[in-house]
Amino acid sequence: MALPSDTAAGRLAIIAGGGLLPSYVAEAARAAGEDPIIVALKDESDRRWEDYDHAVIGIGDFAALDGLFNRYGVGRVVMSGSVHRRPEWREVRPTMRILMKVPAAIRTLLSGGDDTVLQMVIRLIEGNGRRVVGAHEIAPDLLASLGPLGAVAPGEEDRRDIACAAEAAEMLGRLDVGQGAVSIGGRVVALEGLEGTDQMLERVAGLRAAGRISPRRRGGLVKLCKPQQDTRADLPAIGVSTILNAAKAGLAGIAVEAGRSLVLDRAAVINAADEARLFVCGIDRGLPAWGLE
Repeated sequence: MALPSDTAAGRLAIIAGGGLLPSYVAEAARAAGEDPIIVALKDESDRRWEDYDHAVIGIGDFAALDGLFNRYGVGRVVMSGSVHRRPEWREVRPTMRILMKVPAAIRTLLSGGDDTVLQMVIRLIEGNGRRVVGAHEIAPDLLASLGPLGAVAPGEEDRRDIACAAEAAEMLGRLDVGQGAVSIGGRVVALEGLEGTDQMLERVAGLRAAGRISPRRRGGLVKLCKPQQDTRADLPAIGVSTILNAAKAGLAGIAVEAGRSLVLDRAAVINAADEARLFVCGIDRGLPAWGLE
C-alpha cells in the first residue's frame, strides 16, 4: 500500500475511544508505512497499546492533548472509537486559544448534541494548523459497499422495513440524537439513543420476549449517517456483536449506508450473518428504493 501523500505534513495521531475501530485504523496506518501515535482516552479506550507510542489523556484535557501533539510533531489526527461519557466541567482543561472562546466552546462540549460536539472538537484541533482526517481515509477497506455483503439478500418485506427504518433514522439524525432505527412489519419499534446500537437491539429482544412484537414478523435495523454529520468522525459502524444482537432480537438483517458506514472485521461479520441467515447490505439514500431494486 502506498504511503499517504501528505505524510510529510506531520505524524498521524489516532484518538482512541472504545471498541475495535481504533485498532483497525492503527493497523491500516502501519500497513501504509505510518508510525501512528495513539491517544487513548481515559476510561474509554479498552485496547492495549504497548506496541505503539501512546499516551492516556482525559477526555476534556485539551491542554495535554495539544502538548502531546506538539511533542510528537503531529500534523494529522483521526478520531475513532466510542465515547460513552461527557466530561464534567471540572475535567475540561482548555488551551489559551480555547479560553478565548469561553463560554461557547465549553458549553458545547458539555451539553451539545453528539454531532455538534464532534464538529466543535474538530474545529478546536484544526485551529492549531493540524488536519482532522476520517477513519475511512486511513482504512478505506472498512467502508460498506452497496448491495448485499453476504449470501443473504433482503426480501420484499425486508425492503419495506428497511425503507421505514431508514426514514426514521434520517429524521432521528436531523435531531442529532442517534443513527439507528428498527422497523418490524412496517412499524418503527426502536430508535437509537445514548445507549448505542447493541443496547437498542437488546431492548428489541426484550420487547419480543414480552410479546410486544409479533414473533411472525422479523424486521430490520438501519444505520445511517446523520444528514448534517461531518464524516470525519463517528461514522455508523457495525461489527460481529451487531450481527449477534440482531439475531437475538429476531431480526431478518441489517442495512447500513454505503460509502458512509464502517463494517468492522468484514469477513467475520459476513460469516456470522450467513450462519444466522441474516442479510447485511449497503443502501444509498440518493437512489430509488435506497438502491435495493
